[in-house]
Amino acid sequence: MHSALPALRGDFPPAPPLVHLHGIVFVSWMLLLAVQAGLVNAGKVRLHRALGLWGIAHAAIIMVLGLFLQLIASRAGMDAGRDPGTDGLYLGLLAFAGFSILFALAIREAKRRPQVHRSLILLAMLPVLPPGVNRFWFRLLELDDPIPTFWLYLTLWSMAAAIAWNERRSTGRLSAATLFGAGWIFVQGVVHEAVVGSAWFDGVSRAVLSLAVYR
Repeated sequence: MHSALPALRGDFPPAPPLVHLHGIVFVSWMLLLAVQAGLVNAGKVRLHRALGLWGIAHAAIIMVLGLFLQLIASRAGMDAGRDPGTDGLYLGLLAFAGFSILFALAIREAKRRPQVHRSLILLAMLPVLPPGVNRFWFRLLELDDPIPTFWLYLTLWSMAAAIAWNERRSTGRLSAATLFGAGWIFVQGVVHEAVVGSAWFDGVSRAVLSLAVYR
């Protein structure tokens, strides 16, 4: 809604085509997730799995587009004189890595453990939610910091705990894959403040962003 409504009104600020493509791809991904959940609830597993093949391709596009957009935005910030190792770049890099790894684990579990597959798909979404979660808390609480890490991780950890609890309630146990996914979200939050602003992260960020060029 943050982008769609201004675009429909015609007052969305000028942006590269990649920004609009990113919006279309991510909105269609959320719609696909809703459709896939509906198909499973309706018992249409065969169609769910057929659409899953498209979902894999769609997920690959999401990973690439999301990473590209974050690198372009962070490079623009560095060129404007800001430190390269920002909260935004940290979250962007972890979104790419977390989504890629957890989605791959979800695909591996698709046929043999459907409930674990569902948990991992939901956990894979958590690393890519920070922009929306941050915007929600920023506006609701009228904060000065556009990336309120306390509220962000309180939200993500609560979601991860709910996903793990649902799997435990449904299957009577918690899989190692789901524990890994929930642990990923937990550790990302625990080390966030220690990593962002550190000299080594600034150095790595500068090296990575030096390769990011968008014309």
